[in-house]
Amino acid sequence: MRPTVLIVDDHAEFRASASELLEAEGFEVIGAAEDAAHAVELALRLRPQIVLLDVELPDRDGFAVAAQLAQEVRAPQVVLISGRDAGAYGGRVGDSPVRGFIAKRDLTGAALAALVS
Repeated sequence: MRPTVLIVDDHAEFRASASELLEAEGFEVIGAAEDAAHAVELALRLRPQIVLLDVELPDRDGFAVAAQLAQEVRAPQVVLISGRDAGAYGGRVGDSPVRGFIAKRDLTGAALAALVS
């Protein structure tokens, strides 16, 4: 079975390109959300194994969403993404309950698999 992924990003073009890329590289994208509220709702309903989560969302930041999802009994593995490098967030990435961070320009199926396997 292919690992299931929920993509959360406020840019439709990125959601579409990330979905195509990950599908081609062995993942099953089962949903996409444009904001934190929709992300949480879909994560609870669809139960993806992985949530690829943008740090900067219009209604809440990805760190808050990751913390909320980590409280779930069957919490997904969360990987943060951003147009910025991880260093732009100081120690917040390491302090959050996520599997890791990938800059959007570095997103590949292999990079995601390395963090969640």
